[in-house]
Parts: sequence; C-alpha cells; structure tokens
Amino acid sequence: MMLSLRFFLLFCLAAQCVFLPQTSFSQGSPPVSQAATLSGSVLDGENKETLVSATVSIKALKIGAITNKAGFFTLKNIPSGKHLVTVSFLGYAKKEIPLDFSANEAKRLNVELKKQVSKSGEVTVTAERGEAEKRQIAVSQVNIPMEQINQIRIGGEADVFRAIQFLPGVLSSSQISSGLFVRGGSPDQNLVLVDGAAVYNPSHLFGFFSTFNTDAIKDVELLKGGFPAQYGTRLSSVINITQKDGNREKFEGLGSVGLIASKASVQGPIGNGSFFVSGRRTYLELVRAVVPVESLTGGVPVPNFWFYDVNAKITQQIGDNDKISVSGFLSADDLQFKSTGLDVNIGIGNQAASLKWTHIFDENLFATTVVSSSAYRNGFNGTNSGFSFGVDNTIRDITARTDIEWYATNELTMNFGAEASNYRFTFKQNLTGRNSSGGGMTGGGDATTDFSLDDNTVSGYAQVNYQFSPFLSAQAGTRAFYLQNNGSLLWDPRASMRWEVSPDLTVKASWGIFHQYLRLASNPDFTFFDTWLPTDASLGPSSSTHYILSFETKPVLFGLDDLDFNFDVYYKTLTNINELNNFAIRSRKASEIFFSGNGEAYGAEVFLQKKSGRFTGWIGYALGWVTGVFDSINQGRRFFPRYDRRHDFKIIAQYQLNDEWELGASFIFQSGQPFTGVSSRFQTGFPGERTGTGITVPTDRNGLRLPPSHQLNLSANYKFTMWGLPARLLIDIFNVYSRQDIWFRFYDTSKPVVEVTDVRLLPILPTVTLEAKF
Repeated sequence: MMLSLRFFLLFCLAAQCVFLPQTSFSQGSPPVSQAATLSGSVLDGENKETLVSATVSIKALKIGAITNKAGFFTLKNIPSGKHLVTVSFLGYAKKEIPLDFSANEAKRLNVELKKQVSKSGEVTVTAERGEAEKRQIAVSQVNIPMEQINQIRIGGEADVFRAIQFLPGVLSSSQISSGLFVRGGSPDQNLVLVDGAAVYNPSHLFGFFSTFNTDAIKDVELLKGGFPAQYGTRLSSVINITQKDGNREKFEGLGSVGLIASKASVQGPIGNGSFFVSGRRTYLELVRAVVPVESLTGGVPVPNFWFYDVNAKITQQIGDNDKISVSGFLSADDLQFKSTGLDVNIGIGNQAASLKWTHIFDENLFATTVVSSSAYRNGFNGTNSGFSFGVDNTIRDITARTDIEWYATNELTMNFGAEASNYRFTFKQNLTGRNSSGGGMTGGGDATTDFSLDDNTVSGYAQVNYQFSPFLSAQAGTRAFYLQNNGSLLWDPRASMRWEVSPDLTVKASWGIFHQYLRLASNPDFTFFDTWLPTDASLGPSSSTHYILSFETKPVLFGLDDLDFNFDVYYKTLTNINELNNFAIRSRKASEIFFSGNGEAYGAEVFLQKKSGRFTGWIGYALGWVTGVFDSINQGRRFFPRYDRRHDFKIIAQYQLNDEWELGASFIFQSGQPFTGVSSRFQTGFPGERTGTGITVPTDRNGLRLPPSHQLNLSANYKFTMWGLPARLLIDIFNVYSRQDIWFRFYDTSKPVVEVTDVRLLPILPTVTLEAKF
C-alpha cells in the first residue's frame, strides 16, 4: 500500500530531474530556428511576491501570456528586432518595456510592478488580458481580487467563502453557513486546495466563518464547472487557494482585535526567500472565565466555544530555475455544552502540509511537484440523562503529484501529470447508551457503527490547447482514475472551445465528464459536523457530465468602460449521488450509510463586474433548478434538494470615499428553501384519554418552501495613524434591517393541536475591529 506511494514519489522526482525539453515548433513566421523566446516572472515591486494571473503581451504581434500559479510566463516565436512588451496586473501600474531580440535568443525577464494610486485613492491602471486569454480557455472561472475580498466583511471578519457566496450560482444553506452549493452540487462536490493540499472541512463556528484567514492568502480561483483535466476527484467546482510567500525585502506584521476574534501575521526575508506566519483565535471561553454569562441570559446555558487557525509558509529560491516552498495549515474547533441532564462535547480539526518544488527546465518547459498530507477529524460525545453517545470520523490523505506545462509554441500548449493518494478512513458511532473505556466509541450491538478503510488511488491526465487562428482556439484532455478497493478504472474526457466573435464579444463552450470518490454524510443545515466516507466495493463512484455555454463581453454603461459582463447557461447530470440514510444505526459498508440516486441541475447566470477604480463591485443573478430521484426516498418520485433555490440575486458595492474612508454594502435575495412539512397527525385512544404523541404524516420530500430570504450588510473602514503605525477601524453591520430568516421549521406534536415553530437565524449584529500594521 505505502510501497506504491513511495514508488510513485520517486518516479515524480526522477521524472522532474531527467525529463528532457522538447523541441518546439511553430506554424507561423518566422521559422523556429530564427525565433526568439521571452520568459520570466512577474513580481510585486515592494515585497517581491510573485503575481498570479498577470498579463504579458506584445500587442504589435498579437501574442500574450498569463502568469501561472508560480508567477511564470513564456512568449514564443518572437521575430528578431525591437518590440514593446506590456506587463499589467489588476491594481498595479502598467509597465511597457522596449526589448531588442536577436534571432534564436532565449531572453529571461523578471518584471516588478508597483501599485499606483492617485491622490484620490483610485487605482488608475487595470490589467489588459486580450491576447493572453487566447492561449488558455477558462470557462466559468471567477477570480476575485483579494482587495475586494478583504472589504467584504461579515461579523467583523473578511472571509473567502463568504465572498464566494455572493457570486451567482453559488448558494449557502443559510446565513450562518459558509458551505458552498455550486450549480446544484453539494459541498462535498467542491475540491478545496490550499497550496496543493486538500482541505475537507473549511468551516468554523458552525459554518459562520471559513477556516481561511484572508491575511495569509495571495490568490483565490473559483472554477464553477467545466474545469480542465488537471483537476479531478470532485463533481462540481474547484476552489484553488494560494498562500502568500511573504515579504522578501523587509519584516512586517499585521494585528487586529475584534469582538469575535483576534488575529495577527508576520512576514519577512529568510535565507534566499521569505516566510509568512499568521494566526487567528476566538476568546469566548476567556470571557466566560471573568464574566458570568449565564446571569446575563437569565440562567439559560450558553455553550463554551473557541476556534483557532494557523497558516505558515517558507519559500526558498534555489538558483534561477528552482523554488521550494513548505506550507502548513492548522485549524481546530471545540465546543462544550452543559445543561440539566445534558453534557455534549464537539471537536473538529484540520491539519494540512505541503512541500512544493517548481522547476524551469528552459523557456518551454515548466514543472511542479507537490507532496501533501491532510488530516481531518471530527467527533462528538456526551450523555443525555445518563444515556451515552459518541461519533468519531477521521480521514488521512497523503498525496504526491507532478504537473508539467510545455509551451510548444504560442499556439500550442500541453499539460500533463500524474497523482497518487493513500487514504485512511474511520467512522465510529455508538448509540447504545453505554460508555466504555474507549471513550464511548465501542459497545457492540445493533446501535454501533465501526467503519474503516485503507485505499490507494492513482490518476493521470493529458491536455492540449491549440489556437487555430487569432479568433478560434480549442482545448481537449482526458483524465484516468484508478480506485484500488473498488477496482474501477475511470476515464474523464473533457473539451472546450473559445471563439472571439469581435474584440468585445467572446463565446466559450465546455463539455466534460467528472467522477468523485469521496462522499459526505451531513445535514445541510449544520455544516460544522461533516462526515467523509469513501467509495467502497458496495457503492460505485459518483459521476457528472457538464454542458456549459458562456458569453463574455465588455459593455460601456453609464460612461464606464471597465466592466466585464458574463452570461452562462449550464446543464449537468448527476449519477450515483448520495443522501444520508438517517435510519442507519448499524453499518459496516458505505451502501448501508447512504441512499444512492440520480439528479440533474440546470440554469442560467448573469454577472456584471467592475474590478478597478474608486467604485468596485458586482451584480449577479442566477436562475436554477436542482432535482433528485432516489428509489428509497419520496417513494421514488422526483424531489428538490434543500439547496434548490429558484432565484438568486446579489449585489456587492465598494466605494473609496477619500484617503481615509472606504464604504461597502452587500445585498442578497434568494427564493425560499424547500423543506419537508407535516400534512396531518394520526393518533388513537379512548375518549378522554391521551397517550403518546401520535404519528405525523409528512408531505412529499421537500414538497414545501420557506419564505424568501434577503439581507443587507453595511461596512465602513477608517484609516488613521496610531502610535506612529498605520491603522484601520473596521465597522460592520450584519443584517442591517434585522431580517431573521427561518433556519428550519419545527412541529410540536406533544399537544392536542400541533404547534408550528420557526427557528430563526441571527438578527442585526454590529461589530467593530481595530487593525494595526507594524
């Protein structure tokens, strides 16, 4: 088992060391023997941080490139002579560099860009992507600038997943959930990567915050569907997060104190590179130690809760062609609740670490090797009137992968790679009522579950992108995926195309097949306790087929010429997906824990975005349908999952008033969630007597809908100097008009007439945070 992983790791390292560059070719002029090549990196001029998705182009030749995750780019087939190279990145001053190229020259260029801000605070320059986007096809891809993410504050905290939830086609189960439901997919269908390592439960505080501290993040990329062959193991989306390398020029830090949590970060040069460390923690349990909280709540018990997360990264440059980085991520949540006869303890934790080696063979060939380890654990145990219970779930994932990019010509790019993973899963449940020396997790009988599995998976992919003309390009690839325990060999072919109808209108289309190995057992209302289980021999893998058509243009509205407008339509099938079997109390295999069925999701999305200037933000609207059919649910009839919402309308607005004040607002309106209600109650007894609570008769599965939900949030940031240090006062008002949406509906059948109670979500919540940079 581990032997195969070691063999693959050695293979990856050997392949990267001995792989020979290929001879490039070109279909255009000049001949390859006379063509020059330009390659290099794009950096932040202040801290030397590499910039992801910066644009490098030679407009006169109509060629361009976009920097990859390592900040690297390549331009080929450049005629000898003088040419003007343009380098730009959103929020930075554009740089134009005249270069003189000789025949057959391979020129290396590292470009440093500086943020340029006018006296009014407006960023004056935006990225020009034009020619560079012809070289790669990104369908349903959204990149939110970190500057915008840091301004979208909920509960006093900027949050990556909260910002993503404000995009059309991305839903949440409630206003206190950071779980993402992308185009009809459940949260387990999202591949979340942090520096190449998978994270399995990216939520804090019962889903109110995600586990990612925005101070530690450099780039966030969301692929809502039709993602390329380099990504696998999930059905719906990819969220690829890149952590900051750190400042290579000087030491600096950032600290903030808020009502809910405080955080700090420090970065600076070390060796021939940099480091970055950040941490965040709540302190409710410290407040409880000095403040009698129960006296303020009239004796009502209040949970004792805390969480923390830590991000760390060290990056070292080894020569001109090699870079090594080691990064780590830790998070933990702990809750203790005690009341009369009830004692509950809940613990959740993530641990992820990765070692990344990037190597430039030459201007044509770029490789990345990543070895990562990820561990996730959740569990709860306690007693209720002497009845003991406990649940524990763990997953350990060790993965090695190599990705190779070959820039054959300006028209032809190839990507290929391989990946191997070793998994260890456990799921233990004890509902017998008896505690034991094992912490309440054993006991035997019909009310116990003891599921464990070791498994290995191996996958490989290849992808080709070719530009047939200045207006038409296509991308095709396939991914092979082998599951050892299940014995399945899966093939995921994918294809996409890009047609530039005019300089202001581009049409994109994508099709692909996707498979998923892992399954999530959870309640969509409570994202804090996610139980991950694998596909074993009793239950085949899930699959999905995506069909996407996208229109992208740059309209001029109200005198604004820096707008991006996208219109997407999509349809996808969902095969062998799962719903949790809530009646399973004794299970030894996956098919006893899940119901299996099929579904489909389809809809349309509109997205208007402004990324630069004093006024930034976006407007999004999505119209969508999600349905499922399970033989064991709803008598085999079609039903709507809980995360089906017909209409989804969102607005983000951010305005820089002057050098001191920044204002922000967000608004969301969504159709109500479907839910399963109660249509009637059946109870028998003699006249004048009442025994038991009777039997309720449910409606069709999710046959009713809650009222629509909507919410307005406001924020203001004030910049000033405190003790000679730059500081900010962050004011945030969550749920301004205190619209308390319904979380779920409860039916009390203990009384003669059934009473319906709506459990509502948070009212207005103002917060204040003080932040200082040192």
